[in-house]
Amino acid sequence: MSTVQKITTNLWFNDQAEEAARFYTTVFPNSKTGRVTHYGKEGQEIHGRPPGSVMTIEFYLNGQIFLALNGGSHFKFTEAISFIVNCDDQKEVDYYWQQLSEGGDEKAQMCGWLKDKFGLSWQIVPSLLQQLISSSDSERSGRVMKAMLQMKKLDIETLRRAAEEENVAT
Repeated sequence: MSTVQKITTNLWFNDQAEEAARFYTTVFPNSKTGRVTHYGKEGQEIHGRPPGSVMTIEFYLNGQIFLALNGGSHFKFTEAISFIVNCDDQKEVDYYWQQLSEGGDEKAQMCGWLKDKFGLSWQIVPSLLQQLISSSDSERSGRVMKAMLQMKKLDIETLRRAAEEENVAT
């Protein structure tokens, strides 16, 4: 009996599904491409794709399955959907930021968010961040939030220092 992932993320690309799947599988460990489906002549009046061209490609990122679809230019990615990459340390933050931001939209880089070369939004986040901004000490979490809002790529040491600063009244 095979197990099927209950919920699978489907990403709609114009015609870059294969390129995107292959790129993402080089960025994340424990990743690979899977099954590929192709358009046939059936339904061509609807999909408009050449028979034999790639329709979908499965890919796995760190063991989680995704599906990339070459669906045409009808839909675009927006920041309303993003993938969060929780990072254990600054080295990991730096790695994912560098890999995923290369060729992406530099104007979309802020507070740990970036858009990759396919227009997909990612949040490259140190795992420590949630702990720092959810502190019961509102002044502490406020300092962390203020520091984060001034960054493009998140810097763990700067966030830690912001959390530990004493609030000095002037």
